[in-house]
Amino acid sequence: MKVLGLLSFYFIKNSIFQQLKKSFSMEIEKNSDIHLRPRFKMDFNESQQNLISKFEANLKDGNCKYCSKIVDGHIVIDVPVEENKFWSPQLNIEIEQVEEGKTIVKGLFGPKPQVWTLFMFFHFAVAVAFIGFSVMAYVQWTLKSDYLFALEVVIALPILWILMYFFGRWGKSTGNKQMDELYKFMMKTLERN
Repeated sequence: MKVLGLLSFYFIKNSIFQQLKKSFSMEIEKNSDIHLRPRFKMDFNESQQNLISKFEANLKDGNCKYCSKIVDGHIVIDVPVEENKFWSPQLNIEIEQVEEGKTIVKGLFGPKPQVWTLFMFFHFAVAVAFIGFSVMAYVQWTLKSDYLFALEVVIALPILWILMYFFGRWGKSTGNKQMDELYKFMMKTLERN
């Protein structure tokens, strides 16, 4: 049974990674096995300041519809306010100078920090409740008292955790179109002369 679970996890993990590779026409660095927040990394033969100035110029353009914050080598690009939904993605870009004339651009797609914090809080709450009810079920079992409620909660919490994971995947999929738009905007900006 355990082998079957590991095999199914392996195939699900690989299919998710393949979907991400198809979604973006770039090489994705595999930083984690569960891609709720896809990452990428690209090398450029330009200086850090040159790449940052491209973003500054493109974002100041009157036709640019994206919101942005630029602090040193860190750039955050948001979808336009009128298109912003609860699950709308945000693109965090880190531009690092490796050596003279060589720069690495690292990107991270994810929900806004408030949404991500709420999402992680729920995961943490489920984990704490699972541990608490597991201890409660064990104590009631050793004392030979009624432990059925605690056992039911211990069984229900992993199911709830799995549902939250798929809810997160669904949320990410609702923002795929906006994620593609953010990526195209970034590539158009980086390829600019």
